[in-house]
Amino acid sequence: MEIRDFGTTGLSVPVVGLGTSRVFDVDDDQQQMADEVVALQFEGGTRFVDTSPMYGKSERILGRALDSRRSDAIVATKIWTESIDEGRAQFEAQMDFYGGRVDVEQVHNLVQTEGHLEWMEREKDAGRIGVIGATHYAASAFGHLERVMRSGRIECIQIPYNPAEREVEEHILPLAEELGMGVIAMRPFGNGSLMRSAPEQDQLDELGLSTWSEALLKWCLSDRRIHVAIPATSKAGNARANVDAGDEPWLDDEQRKRVSELAGF
Repeated sequence: MEIRDFGTTGLSVPVVGLGTSRVFDVDDDQQQMADEVVALQFEGGTRFVDTSPMYGKSERILGRALDSRRSDAIVATKIWTESIDEGRAQFEAQMDFYGGRVDVEQVHNLVQTEGHLEWMEREKDAGRIGVIGATHYAASAFGHLERVMRSGRIECIQIPYNPAEREVEEHILPLAEELGMGVIAMRPFGNGSLMRSAPEQDQLDELGLSTWSEALLKWCLSDRRIHVAIPATSKAGNARANVDAGDEPWLDDEQRKRVSELAGF
């Protein structure tokens, strides 16, 4: 698994992490699924995990799955609420889930950004937050995200990046590189939509790729401004395939163009 500097934050991250949106929002009787996926990801070299209060029970389920691995993990989560008081309550729950510290705390979808950053900065000074960031999934919000990036108050961003969603290439990624920010890529599979249009195997063979998921992850990570991609999965086989994509060789410009064409873009 390749390791990249997470901008100038001081963190080093494996290029393939684990997202938990939807797939870890499960009842307690499905805890074993999460345990197995997390174990496989860690065996493959992944220790970066991402979650959010927006994802229902995912934070708690992930915390249990990490268990003794917590000290080795890089836990990224988020605050998602208009209420400052509720944001603080979300944070205190995270302290219980993750052993008193969050490595990367993000303002989810730029909701109540200014208000949450004030107390997040205090918690960082107190050592309970490592890195502060912000996320958004929609290109229509990237102007707002740029302003927050330029404020000097965040150190990382989380944005969508895949052959169907390339808007970040115009301003966001160049600015993140200029500012030395860590960059997390959400939706490398386009929320699953790109997986439904997988090409024929011989087309992947021509590129030296084994699977369509490998092609999409390598397409994303071959842009070295992306430091970690966070595909979500609840399936052991997919977890293995995802971590296997996290190393050289990366795709050159022509290969990336071909993957985009195979994806229909």
